[in-house]
Amino acid sequence: MQTFDSDGVAISYLDVPPSAEPRDTAPVVLIHGFASNVATNWVSTGWVGTLSEAGYRVLALDNRGHGQSEKLHDPSCYGGPVMAEDARRLIEHLGLKQAHVMGYSMGARVAAFLALKHPGLVRSAVFAGLGFNMVRGMAGTGPIANALEAPSIDDVVNPTARTFRAFAEQTNSDLKALAACIRSSRDPISRDDVGRISCPVLVAVGSEDVIGGSAEDLAELIPTGEAYVIASRDHMKAVGDKGYKEAVLAFLERHA
Repeated sequence: MQTFDSDGVAISYLDVPPSAEPRDTAPVVLIHGFASNVATNWVSTGWVGTLSEAGYRVLALDNRGHGQSEKLHDPSCYGGPVMAEDARRLIEHLGLKQAHVMGYSMGARVAAFLALKHPGLVRSAVFAGLGFNMVRGMAGTGPIANALEAPSIDDVVNPTARTFRAFAEQTNSDLKALAACIRSSRDPISRDDVGRISCPVLVAVGSEDVIGGSAEDLAELIPTGEAYVIASRDHMKAVGDKGYKEAVLAFLERHA
């Protein structure tokens, strides 16, 4: 992992060259989900290797407050638009003109803000693990924040909040930083907003994913959108799915 300065915040990232004949001049930027990190979301699931072997340069950043990036405990330091600027600065830091961007769950939301604010930088986008709930919003963030701040996971009784706490402990996360992240101002993305996204977009969500919502319903709102339903997968198990990888590689090939 390398590190760069993103407006005063140290952001760690992985930069992997293509291991096969280069397929595209634009790299693929990967943005992971809440409480995860590059290693968990993209390396251990085989995504970095899959993309590199397909001929793509792969850039993957640890979001602020996550992984090896700087841990901030002030909620005002987070939010989708703020974190999208970290991705934008990484692309510009490396002197790149464009990139394909794929985000999972929270990372998909960050990728959407990036595509809206900086359309010239995003050649194509994959919103994975987050479908129609991108515009409907996520409820119940308070219990998750409380669970992250609890003295012990044994003190957490809310089943959903307990799942997030367990995952955060599994990834050795800074619990206070994650609580600040999820308590941050959650800038809304409206139907009109996603309707203004101009780059090609693939929405990929598991058929059993109750957190992300419908892939088809979100794709219908995006003029250039298309949907891929990851069969028989929920929010956690969809990440490394073989069919999902094949769909993304085919999508990238069409827009290289």
